Order: sequence, then C-alpha cells, then structure tokens
Amino acid sequence: MNMNLRLTALLTILSLFICCSQPTKKTVEDSVVESKVLVASHRGDWRNYADNSLEGIESCIAMGVDIVELDVSRTQDGHLILMHDKTVNRTTNGKGPVSEFTLKEIQELRLRNGLGRTSEFKVPTLEEALLVAKDRIMINLDKADEYFEEVYPLLEKTGTVEQTIIKSDKPYDELRALHGESLDRMIFMPVIKVKEETTLASLDSLLDARYPYYEIVFEQEDKEKLQHIKNKLEDTDCIIWINSLWPSLCGGYSDDRALKDADGTWGYLVDSLGAGILQTDRPAQMLEYFQKRGLHR
Repeated sequence: MNMNLRLTALLTILSLFICCSQPTKKTVEDSVVESKVLVASHRGDWRNYADNSLEGIESCIAMGVDIVELDVSRTQDGHLILMHDKTVNRTTNGKGPVSEFTLKEIQELRLRNGLGRTSEFKVPTLEEALLVAKDRIMINLDKADEYFEEVYPLLEKTGTVEQTIIKSDKPYDELRALHGESLDRMIFMPVIKVKEETTLASLDSLLDARYPYYEIVFEQEDKEKLQHIKNKLEDTDCIIWINSLWPSLCGGYSDDRALKDADGTWGYLVDSLGAGILQTDRPAQMLEYFQKRGLHR
C-alpha cells in the first residue's frame, strides 16, 4: 500500500476525532499533535471487563486509548466473532472449539472477566465491535488475515476500512495474491521478528518504508539490529510498533516490569528503540505515564 505513511496514519486518527461526538475529546489538533506516542490496548480493556468485549472497547475509548486490538474468529455457521483462542474454554463459561459452535450457541455463552469469573458480558460479533469503534478509535484486527475475504465486506459495510489495521507476518505480496486489490485499501502492518539468525540485509529487504506501521517482535534484545531498524525508519514517516505485553515479545521490557520502572521499560522502548506505538495490557497506567512526560494528549 503506497501511503504518505506516518502523515496519512496520523491524519486518519485525526479524522476519527473529528467525527467523534464524545464531549470529553479534545480538538483534533490537540488529539494528535500532542501525542508523540500512540497507545494500543490489547484485547480491549480485558483486566477490567472481559477479553474482546464491547464493554472493553468502550472503556478504551473513554480512557483515550488510540488503538484497540481485537481478535477475529469464525463460528461453525460462518459468522465472524471476537475470540482470541481456538476454543471458548479460557474466555467463556463454555467448552469446545469455536468452530463447533453456531453463532446462536456462542451468544448464549458468557465471557469470563479478568479474574476468570463468569461475567454478564457476551461474545460480540465482529460487526458489533466495528460499529462500536466506528469513527471513535483505531482498530487493529489480529488474525484477520485468516478470514480476509469475510472481514473486508464487513469493514466496507460498517464504514471502518480506513480506521482498521490488519497485520501479518506473511509477505504483503503473498497476501495480495490471495486477496486481490481490496487489501490495498486497508492499513497493512508487517510483523517483523528479530531473531538470532536475522541479518541486517534481511531487515533492509523488509523495511522498505512502504507501510505506515512496522510491528517489531524480539525475544532477546539485539542492540545492533534494533538500532539498525530505528536508523532505517527514523528519516521516514513510518511508525515502529512494539508490544510490551510480556517479556518474550520485547526483550524483557514488559508491562509488569514497567510497573516498577516505567522510564526503564516503556520509556526505553520509545526513547532508545524508537517506538511510536506501544501495545499494552495496562492502558491506564501507560497513558498516565506518557501524559506525565508530555508524550500523549
């Protein structure tokens, strides 16, 4: 996808706040110009509500989160829903593979909250989630590349194509060959895994400044390679996305560590590694930290 990358991405977020009717939102200029770091919340606000719930999306919007990450799955009768796991065992009061439930059966289940207790919250359809988020918050759909041909029509139907990020560790050209030109209309984010065998040359081939966001995943911190990524992208309009969810995604600079040393974790990922987006399981704490530093609106 050829976009004016960071500018286009930020203007997209700006346009969402223009459309937002929430009276607590700041002006469009304040919303983005003041935000040097964007906060993405993993599976909604699952600690306070439930994994991939509509209520969790609403909480993210109320907090001022920039991007909500959601997981796509499909029922036996072909309906797209929000569900992270292949089974309903962990996140609901039911048991069995998602693919063996009809939509009606899924909707009879109740989601478990952050403590693992059965709640009053229901499993949403993808369409319901898109309508809640429409014109209010950016969306990152994880696992959507598995169901792209079904996802895209829903994005068009709900008017959320321009605010939805789809990511994959599969090459874009491979995905486009499978799904055609409609993929070009979406905001695509490559997932780049930095491993011991990763070479600087291979990173150069992946970091072609073609996309607005690049998700960088690293179990061990390789300063040379990570600095190479930062240097490669810092003179472009691209934004580095790093997940601080748990140690194996970010070289140990995780959310739990940030609770003791935010400067040495979240601050390090931004200041030293060049992250412009951090995905977190602790959105309230992250927002507070970056707001205190003047890096978020």
